[in-house]
Amino acid sequence: MASIEMKNIVKKYGDGFPAVNDVSMDIADGEFMILVGPSGCGKSTLLRMIVGLEDITSGEMDIGGTRVNEKAPRDRNLSMVFQNYALYPHLSVFENIAFPLRLAKAPEDEVRKKVNEAADVLELHEHLQRKPANLSGGQRQRVAMGRAIVRDADAFLFDEPLSNLDAKLRGQMRTEIARLQRRLGITTVYVTHDQTEAMTLGDRVCVLRKGVIQQVASPRELYEQPVNLFVAGFIGSPPMNFLPATVSGSALETPFGKIELDSARAEKIKGKDLVLVGIRPEYFEDASLVDEAKKHVGSTFSARVDVTEWLGDSQFAYIPYEAPEEVAAQLKELSRELDSDQLRTQAIVSIDSTSRIREGREAEFWLDARKIHVFDPSTGDNLTRDPEAGAELTRMASEDRAEQVAQAREHGTSVTGRHHAEEK
Repeated sequence: MASIEMKNIVKKYGDGFPAVNDVSMDIADGEFMILVGPSGCGKSTLLRMIVGLEDITSGEMDIGGTRVNEKAPRDRNLSMVFQNYALYPHLSVFENIAFPLRLAKAPEDEVRKKVNEAADVLELHEHLQRKPANLSGGQRQRVAMGRAIVRDADAFLFDEPLSNLDAKLRGQMRTEIARLQRRLGITTVYVTHDQTEAMTLGDRVCVLRKGVIQQVASPRELYEQPVNLFVAGFIGSPPMNFLPATVSGSALETPFGKIELDSARAEKIKGKDLVLVGIRPEYFEDASLVDEAKKHVGSTFSARVDVTEWLGDSQFAYIPYEAPEEVAAQLKELSRELDSDQLRTQAIVSIDSTSRIREGREAEFWLDARKIHVFDPSTGDNLTRDPEAGAELTRMASEDRAEQVAQAREHGTSVTGRHHAEEK
């Protein structure tokens, strides 16, 4: 097991473009760290620098307290699972899993023991003599994971391992990866562009934009206390709504009416004229279904519904609105960068499935004013973020994870037969 420390890591290619730009981050021993962001943000490049497949232009990479900048991949004792599985088609499942052990010239009894233990965990016993071409996508991915976990590596590295699977298989494999990592208590770095994977798997998530870290925090902190417009727009599905608003004392004048702010948040936006109000879809409700006891903490407004989508357990209503040209252009640019077509001049409202709101009609909505965010449209900064509340969310997640790792190591062996005697 090992921690991974990155200090001012930079990766520039021949044209001088910084694919990774001054990244500093500490990944704790046993932590599950997610690297997430849109295409071209530098997440895969950073992962490849950790494993040694990409040279580091400048900065320091330490693994287990040892500088590894000049070490070859084979000398870093890391296991990597690739997007395309990278299986040998002419070898059986057994031999694909055993391949790193064969390279290390491990005794035959040890090879069989470790391969069988990995097959037990990954439910591959009945497939051990089959060839990869005869397996499903999910089975091939489990074989790739099996080959990784038999190596007694210091860390696991995953490069978008589930992107080639269908939605159902992705859900199943996500659960298997989480369960395996918890059982082993091994340091894991996982690259994905899928925020569902990021939010459900990681102890902490690193959001990257054009090679620069935007925020590193627990999934809950990212969701509840995003540091800027980019993080707020990337995390969440459907994404956060961004409404233009003018500041009037302690109130915000939005396309849907006035929103009163509490004194603490009103103080933070003092001196601002035009701002962007960030509202998650679930912060809205059908006003007719809201408990009268809590109506006073929010705002009620009427709007014409353009489209509704009924999903069974919930439904979405789409409400168009007018926005200044500069705000509309900014949302369009952010939408393009995030590969999303939903960050437009419309609000997405999540309402109860029992609501009778219908498209093409005026409806009354209630908004929980306690949960909104206010952003500076020029810098993108979240003006109303509470750093202390966010840090507390991440601290709680870190403590929970440390306890899980300690329990995993206390209970004896991993699937590869390691007893962690040196750690007891």
